Amino acid sequence: MLKAARAGDAEAFSAFFRRHNLVVLRYIRRRVGSAHDAADLTAETFAAAILSLRRGNAREIPDGAAWLCGIARHKIIDSYRAGRLEEAARYELRLERIEPDDADIEAINNLAAGDAAVQRALSALSEPEREAVIERVVLERDYADIAERTNSSEAAVRQRVSRALARLRKEIGPGPK
Repeated sequence: MLKAARAGDAEAFSAFFRRHNLVVLRYIRRRVGSAHDAADLTAETFAAAILSLRRGNAREIPDGAAWLCGIARHKIIDSYRAGRLEEAARYELRLERIEPDDADIEAINNLAAGDAAVQRALSALSEPEREAVIERVVLERDYADIAERTNSSEAAVRQRVSRALARLRKEIGPGPK
């Protein structure tokens, strides 16, 4: 998706945004004091990602979620340093400021509250299962890559991920639709 987005395909970036928006929003919400700030910083993160692609700063296409969380981390640090949320990327792209309504704020806060349940469920997994799920789902690594990293067969990694996800679904539910 990012290769197509780098080439200017807006639909590819939209798909990339839809795929990673909740991951970035959860990451930021856990680290900032308000849902408003989390929504603003999420928008800033994706605006910075677009600019980075347009400027050719992302020479190698990294794992999407990890790359975005890295950008988000810098946006959070910058916002604390400046004492306000950065508007530069949004201004440069001529994006209007989105004001979340009460339902949006409640949904963002629920994401953060749900993280505690996810963390509890993840901690109940065995170390190999937890590692496999994080590598596959969060870091978006291929099964072959995970197998190589963990010195396992690809079939064993697939089985670990499948069993772990089944346990997580049972513990915390099926997740967003």
